[in-house]
Amino acid sequence: MSETLLEINSVTKTFGGFTALSNVSTEVLSGERFGLIGPNGSGKTTLINCISGLLQNDGGKIIFDGHQLDGMPAYKRTATGITRTFQIPRPFHTMTIMDNLKIPVEFVSKPGATQTEIADEAMHILETMGMAEKANQETAGLTQIELRKLELARAIAAKPKLLISDEAMAGLTGTEVDEVLEILIKFNEQGMTIIMIEHIMRAVMQFSHRVICLDAGELIAEGVPEEIVKDEGVERAYLGV
Repeated sequence: MSETLLEINSVTKTFGGFTALSNVSTEVLSGERFGLIGPNGSGKTTLINCISGLLQNDGGKIIFDGHQLDGMPAYKRTATGITRTFQIPRPFHTMTIMDNLKIPVEFVSKPGATQTEIADEAMHILETMGMAEKANQETAGLTQIELRKLELARAIAAKPKLLISDEAMAGLTGTEVDEVLEILIKFNEQGMTIIMIEHIMRAVMQFSHRVICLDAGELIAEGVPEEIVKDEGVERAYLGV
């Protein structure tokens, strides 16, 4: 049985008088493909921002790989093994695709790693993404799918134990969605634990071993995809019925 990698215990986050998360508790197992769904404004992004360190939770505890994260800045969380993508890709536009990847590779490399070793690692990731031929191009002019792949590649380059994929498929065609799914599943099969936040229900249900649904900052359902799609609370949250 897999061990727990991430524990979320009664996490609460408020903004003034607005409660974005209210006593949310769940866990993510090592090696799991974990789906996070919910309508707009449900608290999904707030939760992953609290996990990754962009926000600090006001209540509860977040424990990752045995380390309590509360109060820890984002860059230290990256060093412990958590990386995430952003809904809007944010590459360094004046740098080549290769140089965009070398930065996170170097961040997690052992002291004394040579530039050749760093470049080789970055190229290996680009080959997995199917973008090796564009390594020396700048990011201007990349297509939507290429920007999404680069965003994923930059997160993966930091060799995370836990990758949080935040709407990596937004705006993509059905074929492109399948392409990104194949990449994520490949890295999961190599041992990477992945949390997927996605509005494309086909993708998140096809990808996930287990899914939770948030609504108005509260966890309203948790289970395997087959259970979640039939849950009355999930239907109400999405359809208002």
